[in-house]
Amino acid sequence: MPALDFLQAYWSHSELATNAVILLNLLGALALGLLVGYERSYHGRAAGMRTYGLVCMASAALTVIGGYPAHWFGGHVSQYLISSDPTRIVQGIVTGIGFLGAGVIMREGFNISGLTTAASIWASSVIGVMVGVGFYAGAMGLALLSAGSMIYLTRLEAWLPSRHAIAITMCFKPGYRPQEQALRTMAAQRGYEIASGSMMISSSGGMQEWRFVAIAFSKRSGAPMSVLSAELAEFDGIHSFQLTHARN
Repeated sequence: MPALDFLQAYWSHSELATNAVILLNLLGALALGLLVGYERSYHGRAAGMRTYGLVCMASAALTVIGGYPAHWFGGHVSQYLISSDPTRIVQGIVTGIGFLGAGVIMREGFNISGLTTAASIWASSVIGVMVGVGFYAGAMGLALLSAGSMIYLTRLEAWLPSRHAIAITMCFKPGYRPQEQALRTMAAQRGYEIASGSMMISSSGGMQEWRFVAIAFSKRSGAPMSVLSAELAEFDGIHSFQLTHARN
């Protein structure tokens, strides 16, 4: 039947071979994205392995499908399709989803939430694009890899060597002038170092407010937040303080 032959073209030997190449590209891109993400995660940055892995893999997916236009839609490529340049549609989808992803990212102080959600939304849009052009096996592979990244990479991140980070805000009493070097020494004694470039100092009504991120020397070092809170509460020069996990 002509209709059956039309559908079988999506699962022909050449189409499956192309999808296999796409899957290999996705796996390689995921591995490289995880490598970069682990480096950022190790240094206490907001975007970690899952975010980088999803973005890198989805970008590779968009790029690789553009290299096989003859296999789009099961090989049923018409002259109208070639002249209409459907890659512009893909560009429009990616741009629109980028704005949608930005809407789920929220920042409060040093905490950034929604990065992985934004990356997964963007990856989902790429899955839809791949389904639309007929790369069904590749789309299923991207969906499984994206879901697996979000489900299981948290366990992998917990197993790998890492350094947790704490966002600290300290408001000092009027007239008290803290010393940065003394602060760094106190942090080192408790297993932390102040992240370079994270220091923010403001003053209002004669009261200074210091904000910074403290990163543990290793996974097992660093005093717990409860201990830090108790010590800060006993410090004479501090009027108020806030401790939160600096994470995505």
